Amino acid sequence: MPEGWGRGLPPVWSAEPRGRIGYHGACMDYNIHPDIAYRPLEIIEAGRLADECPEKWWNQSLCRVNDCVVRLGLFEGEFHWHRHDREDELFFVLEGRLLLDLEGRTVELVPRQGMVVPRGVRHRTRAEIRTVVLMVEAATVEPTGD
Repeated sequence: MPEGWGRGLPPVWSAEPRGRIGYHGACMDYNIHPDIAYRPLEIIEAGRLADECPEKWWNQSLCRVNDCVVRLGLFEGEFHWHRHDREDELFFVLEGRLLLDLEGRTVELVPRQGMVVPRGVRHRTRAEIRTVVLMVEAATVEPTGD
């Protein structure tokens, strides 16, 4: 199996979050898994992962498509403000309601809606209720932002 590919459904939940980000004096817990969970020609169990995940803020890299990574995110709460200087980022809502804060405005995305945040644009994601999101971004993107 090529390096970086998973072996099917990953064991993703643990008692301790895998990411703890300090930002503007606040410290927030994010459970972020940058490892690739599925290789080509494997069925991606995104619905099962989302349904079984107890985390409030969780992110799993599902697969690579060319030079991009497809990630599944479960959001409840808010992420910190950040930007990606070299990469665009797609957010596509599967369940719930995603608030995408941009400088000067907030966009609400509901199921079957998505938006590309262009490189260099400062943004923050928020969800008042449990929200399931697919993200597509260059493999060089740090899932924790800048």
